[in-house]
Amino acid sequence: MVDVGANGRISDGGVIKNTTFWNLLANNQLNIPEPITLPAFSKELPFVFVGDEAFQLTPNVMKPYRRTDFTDNKKIFNYRLSRARRIVENSFGILSSRLKMLNKAILLARNKVRKIVLACCYLHNYLSKRKDMYLPRADVDYEDVNNGNIVPGSWGAEERQLISLQALRGNLANEAKIIRDDLSIL
Repeated sequence: MVDVGANGRISDGGVIKNTTFWNLLANNQLNIPEPITLPAFSKELPFVFVGDEAFQLTPNVMKPYRRTDFTDNKKIFNYRLSRARRIVENSFGILSSRLKMLNKAILLARNKVRKIVLACCYLHNYLSKRKDMYLPRADVDYEDVNNGNIVPGSWGAEERQLISLQALRGNLANEAKIIRDDLSIL
């Protein structure tokens, strides 16, 4: 699912709340599988999406713990969540490294820009199925199984200036906190 057209000044957390995806998620219309009991754990847990600090914590959207209330389990949870988010970041990095036009402002009418960006996403997904040609292993971040270190892919070799995300403030659902706590002890 791709959403295009939000103002670049809005935080990721603010952008997602104005998408079809968020509306479907909030209304339980995404057809997410039912919660399951994970191996060696007695409690059912829902399937979740991973987000960063800018996202709202919900039962189906996990975000890292604040660094102020760290325990060993919470540190490990944040590490694992960060590793999962790396997959998404790889996708965006590869997309923009292959389609250089996405690295600068596209000076066209908003509706044309939307169509171009969506076409780039479709093309990227289509070409990604041809891993041997479009995504050689050296281009993608991967984990060295011998030492557990992340080996950066060549897509990230170009220096990019990232925009700081604004933290979302608001009420965090108790249910979401409990799910995150349960995931942190696995």
